[in-house]
Amino acid sequence: MDSAAIVVAFALAGLAGGAQGLRIESAEYVEAVRAATDKPIIGLVKRDLDDFPIRITPLIKDVDALAEAGADIIAYDATLRSRPVATADLVSRIHSRGRIAMADCSTIEDALAEGADIVGSTLSGYTGGPEPTEPDLELVRAMRALTPNVIAEGCIRVPGDARRALAAGAHAVVVGSAITRPEHITSWFRTEMDLHLATREARSS
Repeated sequence: MDSAAIVVAFALAGLAGGAQGLRIESAEYVEAVRAATDKPIIGLVKRDLDDFPIRITPLIKDVDALAEAGADIIAYDATLRSRPVATADLVSRIHSRGRIAMADCSTIEDALAEGADIVGSTLSGYTGGPEPTEPDLELVRAMRALTPNVIAEGCIRVPGDARRALAAGAHAVVVGSAITRPEHITSWFRTEMDLHLATREARSS
């Protein structure tokens, strides 16, 4: 799936289904999607850094590349972890490029990041420990007490999750793997089926 043509196809399919914006990784793919639509794009760059745990838009050059590629909103890791560039500097650069800054957060403390225009629950549960399987609606509620500009993201797997996120105070919802990762979707079905079969076998033995 990791090619510009497929990313653009997923983006246009999502828009055809009613999506009002897109969250796209890498300047290359942002540029490709921007050529295909004028809908809002949240852009980000994922990097695996040797000396720092954060991955989402960690560098000033990432901000510049996303702005030049046509992102309207630039998302960055706002978690309180070691980083090569301070969050305040990233936000300042995003604003200097005339873009909207979105703080990808794991906790409510992250949501207090300097100057972000939008806060998201993107990284809740992804900074250590077992990977979550449910959206963090408590974090969404806490964020809503700070600002109306809240995007719920993370483990939004079925339409009911999106509805519950809106009820918790989210202004918008990002759906990721449930749209773009068919291998994950297949595994969710397979896991539930295996659980059922194991239970049935245990009852019959």
